[in-house]
Amino acid sequence: MKVLVTGGAGYIGSHVVKVLARAGHDVVILDNLGEGHRRAVVSGRLVVGDLNDRPLVEELLAAEKVEAVIHLAAHSIVPESVVRPEKYFRNNLVSGLNLLDAMLASGCRYLVFSSTAAVYGEPERVPIEEDHPTLPTNPYGESKLFFEAILRRYEEAHGLRFISLRYFNAAGADPEGELGEDHDPETHLVPIILQTALGLRSAVRIFGTDYPTPDGTCIRDYIHVSDLAEAHLLALNALRAGKHSSIYNLGNGEGFSVREVLQAAEQVVGRPIPAVEAPRRPGDPAVLVASSERAQKELGWQPRYADLRVIISTAWNWHRSHPAGYGD
Repeated sequence: MKVLVTGGAGYIGSHVVKVLARAGHDVVILDNLGEGHRRAVVSGRLVVGDLNDRPLVEELLAAEKVEAVIHLAAHSIVPESVVRPEKYFRNNLVSGLNLLDAMLASGCRYLVFSSTAAVYGEPERVPIEEDHPTLPTNPYGESKLFFEAILRRYEEAHGLRFISLRYFNAAGADPEGELGEDHDPETHLVPIILQTALGLRSAVRIFGTDYPTPDGTCIRDYIHVSDLAEAHLLALNALRAGKHSSIYNLGNGEGFSVREVLQAAEQVVGRPIPAVEAPRRPGDPAVLVASSERAQKELGWQPRYADLRVIISTAWNWHRSHPAGYGD
């Protein structure tokens, strides 16, 4: 199957591309390399370009005879979205509309969408199921929720079928060591902790210690990036087999606080890692933990790397061998 992966040179996208290619799919990657890396493209063919370039997207879909799209390209930094909401709505919505309209023009009708647990906001109950109320506390989560609503309307009007995958906290690295996490700036907890362990940062900043949690720090559900990638393949196969449009949570169903993640990382690296307390960041819910029963039942998805220390170990192996990231 010819598949276009937007944002396929990024952290999650590069792992998705590797899984798709290994499964025998013909993959084309569209990435503007604003946050992605050429060296993260280990499979498929990279086209450097932007979804805001509507003619380019239309030409690419038509020329490549793309049969399905996996859409990961987006801005995704929660605190930035709070102070620059216009950036997130313009990129995550307007460019997404360009993609959908180009898909209609080319006859492509399958889309797997990279969504987020941020659509839920402060949860009323944990673990969070897909029918939980959606009340995002930040523009990033709102932009993803709005796009899910757009997808439903495009399905009703145009027959475009989609599966939206609501990620919880992606972490870890390719177990084979080819791919890892390299953002600038880095905002994700696990790589920040490991960069501190390598001496690249002076200390880990713990944002907020007065949340209503056992140790006062935020609790998150960490899911290995390779398990996320596998879910995209399963979602694509399901659409191809006639599956109706749907939404799925992707998480391990167990939450860990910031302090617990730090302690697990110290066990992995074998030494203390300095940390300092800092004020809360705007837009951060206290607890986000997934129920992924629907994905397991309907897609046959089963996380292989559920242990937090295993997840951190794969990231540690990559960061130790790539202290400067991809270096490009």
